[in-house]
Amino acid sequence: MSERTRIVVLGGGPGGYVAAIRAAQRGAEVTCVEKDLVGGTCLNRGCIPTKALLGSVDALHKAREGDEFGFKIEGEIKPDFTRMYERKDDVARKMREGVEGLFKRHKIKLVRGHGRIVAEGKVEVETTDGKETVEYDKLIIATGSEPAQLPFFDFDQPTVLDSTDALRLTELPETLLIIGAGVIGCEFAGIFSELGTKITMVEMMPQVLPLEDKRLAKQFQSIFKKRGIDIRLKTRVEGIAEYGENFITANVEGGEQITAEKMLVSIGRTPNSKNIGLEVLGIETDQRGYILVNEKLETAAANVYCVGDVNGGIQLAHVASHEGLVAVENCMGGDVKRDLRAVPSCIYTMPEIASIGLTEDQAKDEGFKPVTGSFRMAGLGKALAIGEDQGYIQIVADEDTDRVLGANMMGAHVTDLIHEIGLAIEQELKVEDIINMIHAHPTIAEGVLEAAEDVHGEAIHFFR
Repeated sequence: MSERTRIVVLGGGPGGYVAAIRAAQRGAEVTCVEKDLVGGTCLNRGCIPTKALLGSVDALHKAREGDEFGFKIEGEIKPDFTRMYERKDDVARKMREGVEGLFKRHKIKLVRGHGRIVAEGKVEVETTDGKETVEYDKLIIATGSEPAQLPFFDFDQPTVLDSTDALRLTELPETLLIIGAGVIGCEFAGIFSELGTKITMVEMMPQVLPLEDKRLAKQFQSIFKKRGIDIRLKTRVEGIAEYGENFITANVEGGEQITAEKMLVSIGRTPNSKNIGLEVLGIETDQRGYILVNEKLETAAANVYCVGDVNGGIQLAHVASHEGLVAVENCMGGDVKRDLRAVPSCIYTMPEIASIGLTEDQAKDEGFKPVTGSFRMAGLGKALAIGEDQGYIQIVADEDTDRVLGANMMGAHVTDLIHEIGLAIEQELKVEDIINMIHAHPTIAEGVLEAAEDVHGEAIHFFR
């Protein structure tokens, strides 16, 4: 082994680039191999571009509510779809350039091309100039995932979109059929419906956002319906009746047909684990292609780690980054395990949704005696002042120990608020600890305090 540990990171997304930077900070000689754009799906085709669009849509929504806030805008307020998409690209570019700048600052070598393990300690990269071999002492696989595709949809048709395609549109569709009412489907539904697209959503599960609390999902579905979004639950798409030049017609259960200008398929993601040489080192995957790892992110091959979406864990950018840090510590001789007890789930719709830890039903299943406390946003002065009074905050605790077990929230800025509960879970705090912390007034965070007090039946501003 060389004097400096040579670490190669295969993939430059939120798991890979974070791992590369931390490894350089720990004194390793680092090479990052990325076949596309630094920042991966999250920065270029997911989290950041969609949030940039949501920022534009939120501003448009506020402008349309000018009368409520005491101002008038003469004439019709129209979205500039082209400019919104240009802004989205500008935001992603700035973030990407920031990551590349960090690579230069930390003297991380960036090799652009498709990397493949060819032998123990060696990765071969197909670049535009030919093949380059990179040697490593430790390897971190962070190749991520891509949108899942159903075999009975022809994704070569211009009317069939995945989430990446939806971010490349040049014109706003008049009608959009969305297959799947999970996180991705709901975020795009929120964006396009505000821009004037007529949305129909088809979901095989009995609720929108199937992984979220039932109460939250029900309220959120009601909000979507009031905005004119047509939601079909417990419904399957059985195939495509016709691919038109400017339309698509889908067959759904019960013999109905739904026609739209475009169809967005948002049914999850699949791992990028093929053609990267896993078989060379005997690295094992499950039946779906996810790379198997232990709690230290070690694979079946010595000195090879795997982080992020491709290992089949929780497919969130912040989990990938956390795992990247854990893998690096272990590469450098540490003995660290990933800790996924308190992973925030954030959905950037209007209003926002956030959850963490256990729901009430999950707490029961795990043997706790759950008790909940909640508070409606409509009872908060700050929420009313900014015109964001939809939603609520609910905390789940264990009645016997008063320990905080989880929370689910819907409303303004809840994707920021959820971290207070995350810290409480991580540190095994009690509801009483939240109550004893002074929360500033007027803030949305006061809702966390009120919900905590409601767990004890002592909310000052009782407002359900």
